[in-house]
Amino acid sequence: MHMHPGPMYYNGVYHMFYQQNPFGPLFSNQMYWGHSISHDLINWIPLDLAISPTEPFDINSCWSGSATILPGNIPAMLYTGIDSENRQVQNLAFPKNLSDPYLQEWVKYTGNPVINLPEGIQHDDFRDPTTAWLADDGKWRILVGSQKDKTGIAFLYQSEDFVNWSKYDSPLLTVPGTGIWECPDFFPVWVDSTKGVDTSVMNSRVKHVLKVGLFDYATDYYMIGNYSPAKENYVPQNELTLNTLRYDYGKYYASKSFFDPVKDRRILMAWVNESDSEADDIAKGWSGLHSFPRSAWLDQNQKQLVQWPIDEIEMLHEDEVSYQNTKVVLEGGSLHKVLGITASQADVKITFESTNLEETEEMDPSWVDPQLICSEQDASKKGKIGPFGLLALASNDLSELTAIFFRVFQKKGRYVVLMCSDQSRSSTRNGIDKTSYGAFVDIDPQQDEISLRTLIDHSIVESFGGGGKTCITARVYPTLAIGEEAHLFAFNNGTETVVISELNAWSVRKARINVEETISYAEK
Repeated sequence: MHMHPGPMYYNGVYHMFYQQNPFGPLFSNQMYWGHSISHDLINWIPLDLAISPTEPFDINSCWSGSATILPGNIPAMLYTGIDSENRQVQNLAFPKNLSDPYLQEWVKYTGNPVINLPEGIQHDDFRDPTTAWLADDGKWRILVGSQKDKTGIAFLYQSEDFVNWSKYDSPLLTVPGTGIWECPDFFPVWVDSTKGVDTSVMNSRVKHVLKVGLFDYATDYYMIGNYSPAKENYVPQNELTLNTLRYDYGKYYASKSFFDPVKDRRILMAWVNESDSEADDIAKGWSGLHSFPRSAWLDQNQKQLVQWPIDEIEMLHEDEVSYQNTKVVLEGGSLHKVLGITASQADVKITFESTNLEETEEMDPSWVDPQLICSEQDASKKGKIGPFGLLALASNDLSELTAIFFRVFQKKGRYVVLMCSDQSRSSTRNGIDKTSYGAFVDIDPQQDEISLRTLIDHSIVESFGGGGKTCITARVYPTLAIGEEAHLFAFNNGTETVVISELNAWSVRKARINVEETISYAEK
């Protein structure tokens, strides 16, 4: 129901541990660790609670943490406990029985807490240990998120045995004015490959990503930089500001990545909260969901990450619609209905070409915040090149729709591509947050086609622009555009023609999510 503790892969099984309140759908002052397992990251089987608040060091809640596989193939779990004095402390737990393929029972280390609150830090400002990495000196390192006087802090700890931890003299990074850092994540990415990197790899072929969740903004931001374990310093190449890089420019928080050794990839998942009210959550009996797993890697230009839904989604594809060798011309102001798929549960890939780039309008110099531009220039506002894109979860009369679209501008002789997810007409219901989201896409429309991939699943719309350079996740609650009454359109509301050069769309079958059953994997 809330954030991620540790996702991990161990002995053929993917594990998802998550924050759960077993007594209701809302976050409470008594949080537990839920546990589900999967063999394919698509179908998930629920297990009993993994960690419960039972001891003085975690009696008031078991909060987020991370898994690390120790030598001898032993998973270890570090997690934040709220102790009997309401202090945030870091605890250690191990599986009770390594021969249980699902690692259902966990045993807390008797010497917990292994890390106490640092001096001068408020009792509730010290949480979320990262997955550990091992440097050449044979010492494990982890980060723990914190703050002091609104300066965000990533404290660095070292240990030789994973039990005795000492705080390094200076934090790995601090940034004034950013508030508490939650769910930090620190991992290497290859500078020349889309594959993933094991967390402990360090050499000249990698850069390091430091992701922090800014609690005050409920948003995940990340930096790319160079890390030297010998000096214990991290030099980010981009500053951490509210305009800096984000995994996702919509609803996407408390994300966690892990290295998947099966397919050599870095997988990212996040918590996507609701946009309706707590009363709605209570009526539904649940709140919050996990995003579809994404692979993440460093873009060729080394300035940002690229993210893409994992290939396993293809297991659920059916009813393929594909425009082979037929370009669809979208005149200004036109709509094109995509037929032949179930639009309430779909995976859509579409590529647009714009031939009239010389008609691009000049960008207003005052436009700095892309989210603001998307709110003011929503899908109904005609531009020159754009808005064009998709209308997802649309009712036939278009009184309900979620518009994911692009606009192209010129700025000082260069092209700027803006991507928006416009929820303003997503539901006829009131009392829902219908914020629009927006971000720039780092592509040049002279060289690159403008592509969009959107995963639609009833109340969640995850969109990937420019091949995964810009991602926007939205929650919507249509009342008309549901089930068979949901439709999908391509649209162009600019004055200049755009062409759909490619389109592939699929209905997506329902995955088995938290279905308690014994699944025979032989049938695959």
